[in-house]
Amino acid sequence: MKPFRWVLSVSRKSLLMTAEKTLHKSLPPFSPYVSTPLLPFIALFLLSSTFALAFYFSTLPKTAPIRELGVALLASILGGFGVVALFCSVGVYV
Repeated sequence: MKPFRWVLSVSRKSLLMTAEKTLHKSLPPFSPYVSTPLLPFIALFLLSSTFALAFYFSTLPKTAPIRELGVALLASILGGFGVVALFCSVGVYV
């Protein structure tokens, strides 16, 4: 019985692979939501905003922890997306 199950599973895998190949050939090519030539400008804007917010964070009085947290969180998010945009603009697609 075991060899029969093996043959059955191999034919099922073969059938699935054929279906996946057909689907792959019929789908349109990938196109990103954000145009690739715009990525350096997006990275520059996001990372400049991060630098400005980091400077603003360093000048905040230490008596407003909620404001500090908000500025730090926004700077961190903008910095993360800026680094990803910068990597993608130089060809390291993450």
